[in-house]
Amino acid sequence: MLIVAVICATSGALILGAAWGLWGRFPAKLEGFLVAMAGGALIISVVSELLEPASEKAALWLVLAAFGCGSVVFTAVDTWIDNRVGEDSGAGLLAAIVLDGIPENVALGVVLITVEPMAVLALAGSIFLSNLPEAAGGAREMANNGWSRGKILGVWALTAAVLSVAAILGYLLLSPVAEIPLAIIQAFAAGAVVSSLATEVFPKAYKQDQELTGIAVAIGVILAFALHQIG
Repeated sequence: MLIVAVICATSGALILGAAWGLWGRFPAKLEGFLVAMAGGALIISVVSELLEPASEKAALWLVLAAFGCGSVVFTAVDTWIDNRVGEDSGAGLLAAIVLDGIPENVALGVVLITVEPMAVLALAGSIFLSNLPEAAGGAREMANNGWSRGKILGVWALTAAVLSVAAILGYLLLSPVAEIPLAIIQAFAAGAVVSSLATEVFPKAYKQDQELTGIAVAIGVILAFALHQIG
């Protein structure tokens, strides 16, 4: 039941965010604050739920190499999306969320295998907080570019389904995998998430909420670290 609840919360945030972007509004500063807080939480989650467990299963050089590969792959594909689709088209943001979300959700499935339920909340909560305003912004930009509301909601619902499947596959298929391949997958996902923080999350947050971005990141770190320690 935990896997179902966590997946519904993280992927459902995309649908909720898209609906909010179409019919409501986050104040820009609040949206930036939430994005920054989610980024801060992801920093802790990447280290404690992905890199540390990976380093316990495989040699450090292998973990670091996989981490670097995840970073390079995300950056290369994200750059291609920006150049081909456009950052401000809505579709470009959607593609970036899918690219970011697949390793995130696979990692979430892996975390559900390896850690206590309370520790899962740190990663799941930070993914939820980042998905909500990102989906709101993407849906809003799609509407501004002439997409119908029905089509926008359908696309974001499909995206939520794809990311849910990624988490389920991570949970079901990776549980019997040998420790070293599992460590490589965890480290690769960590690299992709860290690069998404640098190129997507923190720049967006600072653009919208310059004054409080640092405080929001610190709050995210505090919350995620506290949940990790409790777990």
